Amino acid sequence: MTRSIRGSHRSALLLAGLATSGLLLAGCSAGQVAETAGTVPSVQGVNVASDNGDFAIRSLLIAYPGVDGYQAGDDANLDVVLYNDSPDPVTVTVTTEDARDVVLIDPHAPLGEGSAVTPTQTESPGADAGLPPTSPPAGQPAQITVPPLSLVQLNSEASTVLRLIGLGKPLHVGEAIFVTFDFGGATIRAAAPVSVPLSPATPPEPIIERHTGFEELEDGHGGEGGSGH
Repeated sequence: MTRSIRGSHRSALLLAGLATSGLLLAGCSAGQVAETAGTVPSVQGVNVASDNGDFAIRSLLIAYPGVDGYQAGDDANLDVVLYNDSPDPVTVTVTTEDARDVVLIDPHAPLGEGSAVTPTQTESPGADAGLPPTSPPAGQPAQITVPPLSLVQLNSEASTVLRLIGLGKPLHVGEAIFVTFDFGGATIRAAAPVSVPLSPATPPEPIIERHTGFEELEDGHGGEGGSGH
């Protein structure tokens, strides 16, 4: 009789412990979901790293084209920041199947001047200034040398940007094309989305119809004595 009571007591304690553990696990899970569910990236663009973690691209996106989007054959600026966390310099080759070419250019150069290729800024602040800049000829894949343990910024805030020459299809906000970054053998292929505007588009001005009175004359209802003639 005593053994049976002890066995029942142990079973009750075991069940209580399991129930408590389940509540604790459920509480932890709920906390993680609640913490991450409302997380929103602070910067637009796609972030991808290589398998070994030595290389990465950050804030990859296509410049906002306006409400009409890009048409097939248009040029478009491609913003990205290239990271090299390896101890050696690396030359990055940028290509895409969704445009005729990718070149390096002044970000403020008018679209359509894709042949005006400019040298890249290979040094970031504090990087080794002895590394030569890369200036590929027009029509060749864009190549950028990134110093060791450093980065290269290619966007509207830098002196050089990547430009897609001759898009192969129309592009609008919410759409993307694939771009390949070859870090000397370690390849990153990522979808570059079209940027969304930071503020809503200005609504068109309303059409205001102004009545001059001539409309009624044309209908034969205007003027005194008009019906007697």
